[in-house]
Formats: sequence, C-alpha cells, structure tokens
Amino acid sequence: MTETVQADTGVIDAIREEVPAIRALRRDIHAHPELAFQETRTSNLVAEKLAAWGITVHRGLGQTGLVGVLHGSRGPGQRAIGLRADMDALPMPEYNRFAHVSLNPGRMHGCGHDGHTAMLLAAAQYLAAHRDFEGTVNFIFQPAEEGGNAGARAMMADGLFERFPCDEVYGVHNMPGAPAGSFSFRKGPMMASSNRFDIVIRGTGGHAAMPQKCVDPIVIAAEMVGMLQTVISRTKSPIDTAVLTVTQMHAGDAYNVIPDEAVLKGTVRTFSIEVLDLIEDQMRRIAETLPQAYGASGELKFVRAYPPLVNWPAPTDFAAEVATQAFGADKVLREAPPVAGAEDFSFFLEKIPGTYCFIGNGDGEHREATYHGMGPCELHNPSYDFNDALLPIGATYWVKLVQAFFGRAA
Repeated sequence: MTETVQADTGVIDAIREEVPAIRALRRDIHAHPELAFQETRTSNLVAEKLAAWGITVHRGLGQTGLVGVLHGSRGPGQRAIGLRADMDALPMPEYNRFAHVSLNPGRMHGCGHDGHTAMLLAAAQYLAAHRDFEGTVNFIFQPAEEGGNAGARAMMADGLFERFPCDEVYGVHNMPGAPAGSFSFRKGPMMASSNRFDIVIRGTGGHAAMPQKCVDPIVIAAEMVGMLQTVISRTKSPIDTAVLTVTQMHAGDAYNVIPDEAVLKGTVRTFSIEVLDLIEDQMRRIAETLPQAYGASGELKFVRAYPPLVNWPAPTDFAAEVATQAFGADKVLREAPPVAGAEDFSFFLEKIPGTYCFIGNGDGEHREATYHGMGPCELHNPSYDFNDALLPIGATYWVKLVQAFFGRAA
C-alpha cells in the first residue's frame, strides 16, 4: 500500500523507526474489532504494551477503559496532562479484502479508533524512554465512544479525573477528505450535541375501509414530520445551526387495518445547550398538541446523549501552535468549520480545559485498489481503512504536545 504523506517532516526519528511495529499493532487491532464495553482483547493488549514500557496501568474505569500513568524523570511535579484515544469498533460489516480485515463478522473499525489507539501507544512508548520532564502524563484509553454509549462519561463516573487529575486534556480524531497529515483546530463549538427522540402518537384503530370510525395516527404522524421542520426554520434563529431529522416511522402490520399507534424516531444536533433547550421544548409542544387537534394523544421521549464538544480557547491556540511548530503552518487549519457529528470527549471538556482536533486521513489513496471494498474511504463506510502514514505524525504530535506543555510556564 502507498503510505506516503506529501511531507512528514517534523516526525521524530525514533518514532519513524518504530513505524513497522506501530503499523503491525494497528492492523492487529483492526483485525479484532470489539464493540462498546466489550474491548477486552484491545484493553489487554494496550495494558500489556504500557506495562512493558514501564508505565503504570490502572484498569476497570468505565468497565474496559484504562489509564497509563507516566511520571517524568524529574518527578511527578504538580502538573498533569491527559491524552485520550478511543478503542471501540462499530456494529457494521467490512467490505475490504486486505490481510488485516475484520475477523469478527458484523464488527469493524470503521471510524479509525484502531489508528487512534496505535498513535497514542506509539507516543507512550517514546515518552517512556524520553521522560526528561517534571510532571505526569495520563494516557487515557477509552471504551464505548460510538453509538451514544458514552464511555467517557462512564470513566468519569468511576473517578477518572479524581484519581488521575489533569490540568488539561486533549483528543484527536482522523478526518477523511482532509489532506493526509494536516491538522484542523477550532475554538469554541467544534462538534454538535447528539440527541435522539421518540414521538408516540396514539389514535383509535379500526378497519381501513371505515376511516371515519378511526383516529388515524399515520395521518397525524405524516403531518408531524413536516411540522417538526418548522422548529428549525421558524423557531430558532437562522444564525444558530441545528439539525432535526426524522429517521424512522413505525406503524401498522396489515394492509386493511388502521393501527392504534404510530411512532416517529430521529436525531437532533445542536452546537449549544440553549438552542437544544429551545428545540426540545418546541418539539414537545408539537408532539402533545398536534394529535389533540385530531382527537389523539402524543408523547415525546427525548434523550440527550452527548453534549456539544466545545474547545477551550487557550488550549486550542496552544495545541495549534504545537502542530504548527512541528509540521509547518501549511499543515494547520486554525479556524476549521464545525462538524455536525458528535463525540463524547465533550464530557471531558465540560470539566477539564482542553481541545479536540482532526488529523487528515486523505482521500483513500493509501488503500490498494485490489483489496479495498467498492465504497469510499469515509468514516462508518464498510470500505474505510485508517491511513497508516498518520501513525508517526499523530504520535509525534502527542509527544510534542507533552514536551511543550511541561516546557511552558505554569
């Protein structure tokens, strides 16, 4: 496979020398994907590597999560930084045919968490051998980021930041479509909140040939789909970005029966809690009052999964400068557009200063045509694969971030 990046200048030589081992590790993780809170093999592998490098391992946070603690050679000091990688895979098939294809049917590392884990491990290996600093690095290997499972919140519930205090915390995610090895930062809202809803409409069922004797919940549901879009177009300010999408409609089982009930399901994405509050209130009003006009009843069940991911200004500027110094200004976008996807790293940033950035995964040229599937190299696509050329770049970024963090004034 072609794994070159236009310029990997800035990569630490010792990390570059470890690329074959890092790549083999990443592909091993890719071949053995595990779903949320089931990352036993992956967690064991991470713990084994960290311990072998002399890093103290603490397990059982958020079930399968773990933290590796590394003190500098000058002592633990009073300052600590947290670096996070997610470990879980997706419940989806894989269409690729290369040697490291998933061996677990119906599971795939379709979001690059295998690469995120490998990059952080590579950085941990280097820092364990070059710990000329005073302070503590907490390597946070998190389970269950996908699917609203909130592994970050689960680790926090198990005392993550009480047991392993961090002055600042940082995260990275690969981004297909962005130039390979580039970095994207943004102060403020970077990713949206993720929320899901169920609207249950209860009418009066009966014979489909006698609709006058029924209160048809399907008719109400159909009108409600359109009315819900007015929440976006007529309730909130056009300046405030938000998404409300109905993704499911369930009603009925027979051709000649009007059912008693219809259910709408979907997602809401916002970049602020204030807008989210507004949308939920208006949705509840529509869900409860529109059915009443037809003699039916309605109920909204609204679940807030992940809050918006809001980067702290100073840590964002700091991290962007670290990437600029390491790889050049042409590789760093400091005002990237926000993304409507969601990330549970947002829970960390609600409590601890820090930032989350994207590292470009390229357009898929790193995949050898003979062995990848027919789909694009996009996140959550069955033909996706992490670009191994990013491994030394991401690891170097982590190392430079740690060095700069401990090198600056407190």
